[in-house]
Amino acid sequence: MNGQACPIEKVDRLLVATDGTDSSEGALREAINLAKVCSSKLIIMSVIVSNREYESAFVWQMENNERKMLAKLESIRRKVSQEGVDCKVITCRGEDPYLDIVNQAEKNQVRMVIMGTRGRTGIKRVIMGSVAGKVIGHASCNVLIVHPEAKIGYKKIVIATDGSRHSEDAASEAIAIAKRCESFISVVSVAASDAETVSAKENVRQIVELAKQNGIKIEGIIIQGLPYEAIVRHAKQNGADLIVVGSHGRTGLMSILVGTVAERVVCHAECAVLVVKI
Repeated sequence: MNGQACPIEKVDRLLVATDGTDSSEGALREAINLAKVCSSKLIIMSVIVSNREYESAFVWQMENNERKMLAKLESIRRKVSQEGVDCKVITCRGEDPYLDIVNQAEKNQVRMVIMGTRGRTGIKRVIMGSVAGKVIGHASCNVLIVHPEAKIGYKKIVIATDGSRHSEDAASEAIAIAKRCESFISVVSVAASDAETVSAKENVRQIVELAKQNGIKIEGIIIQGLPYEAIVRHAKQNGADLIVVGSHGRTGLMSILVGTVAERVVCHAECAVLVVKI
């Protein structure tokens, strides 16, 4: 965490989902750090994947798994509580972990869900049907995706815009973060062809103007190519600490689909990605 300023406004409640593997350790670590800096209440939850048929056949195994996970979470809770973080833990069983995560986020009125990207599948990117991908698609709050090796910083932020309402919301969130953390912003709009360059320039111009009105240092970049590739490449080349994207782009879909820019940026980015929903 760079500095002591809380980067995100009104983040009184955070929820971090963990499956106890190394792939979720980064998300847990950064969630605890964020809760400390922002004096947020932290909810740490884990879902034991199960179904009725499995539970009836292996009752003892399910109960043992749940006890082990709860003991691990309680150990974490005691430690972070001693460090001044208001923390509670939740374990539950379910066939679709994303549903439990989304439901708990809504029930506890959290501002943000924080997750890793690999989970127990061990795959190196989010794919449709994965827990992280579905949480992004269905949660009503913002979702922060933290790769295992990533440490969240706020000095260099990349905003991706396509001129949609969703990317405008992402830009507003990124500018608010930059104002609190004295960040430098690089706003990127990707033109798939020469014909789209004019609208891409206008998308960038609007955000640059808004940022400058708020005293933010910013640059505007127009790139041609596939949107997710261009965004990820630009973020890597410029040492970005955080990428901020809207959830649906121009599609306006109620759930994230394979091929959307937000999902693919999450898949391939090496830094943390904030998907803005509100």
